[in-house]
Amino acid sequence: MADGINSIDELRKAQAAAQAQGTSITNYEEWAQILEDFDTAGIQSTGTYSGDVRLHEQVIKQIQDMVETIQEENQQDQMKAQNNENIKTEYKSDKEQVIKANVANGTSSVIMADYMKYYHLLQ
Repeated sequence: MADGINSIDELRKAQAAAQAQGTSITNYEEWAQILEDFDTAGIQSTGTYSGDVRLHEQVIKQIQDMVETIQEENQQDQMKAQNNENIKTEYKSDKEQVIKANVANGTSSVIMADYMKYYHLLQ
């Protein structure tokens, strides 16, 4: 296994040299993909296949954790928005009930006042 390879270009050169001798680098395709991922993400290679595989797994795990965290936060935001909407609906309903109660109280007060007026007139 080749060690001290820190970039995709170095890996390609090492593969070409190995092929010139009639062999090839074990796991070349996988390592090449890992090094391309590192290059895209701006991550420095460890210089060994096994080190790069471990580092790549750690990076993938961190990305998955971040995605899960973002999804959970989005889900919580959606729940908060739904709760806020429910509160607004309940407030609107409560406000309507207060208005109805005020109208009923006012109406019953008028009825009671009229009743008392007529009661006293009849006496």
